[in-house]
Amino acid sequence: MITELHTERLLLRKMKVADSSSLFSIWSDPEVTRYMNVSSFTDEQQARDMIQLLDDLSEDDKAIRYAVILTESSEIIGSCGYNSLDFENAKAEIGYDIAASFWGRGYASEAVRALLDHAFSSLELNRIEAKVDPANMNSIKLLHKLDFTFEGTLRQSERVAGRFNDLRMYSKLKSD
Repeated sequence: MITELHTERLLLRKMKVADSSSLFSIWSDPEVTRYMNVSSFTDEQQARDMIQLLDDLSEDDKAIRYAVILTESSEIIGSCGYNSLDFENAKAEIGYDIAASFWGRGYASEAVRALLDHAFSSLELNRIEAKVDPANMNSIKLLHKLDFTFEGTLRQSERVAGRFNDLRMYSKLKSD
């Protein structure tokens, strides 16, 4: 599994425990975590635990998560990756988050484009999925911009804070 992807302005590097302080500052922001299936972190140990969990999944080729790093400053501004890799069916689910102070600058779409290119060329996947909270308009706009297809609503598909939430399913095929 490739541990680094490069774009014009970004380095996507496999997360490591040393990134926990930077990622904690992002994952502890309620604006960033509002539509994620986790509560805002309250302790840096939670970030270390999350990175370790994702690293364990990566070793089994079930997931890989990258720190999103500005090439110019080496600052970590978010994370992205394949939340679930299914090589048998040549598909993966992606996820992404960017620090609120960097929203609106095209970094998320640049990172997701890199994930798509890598998935379709190097990983030889056929389908990329994204599940999005229906209220997360910024993420929905990003997926439309990248020509994802809305497939429907997964009703009460995810439990968050004791409540069942709908998710909108989007996909992009290699042939799209």
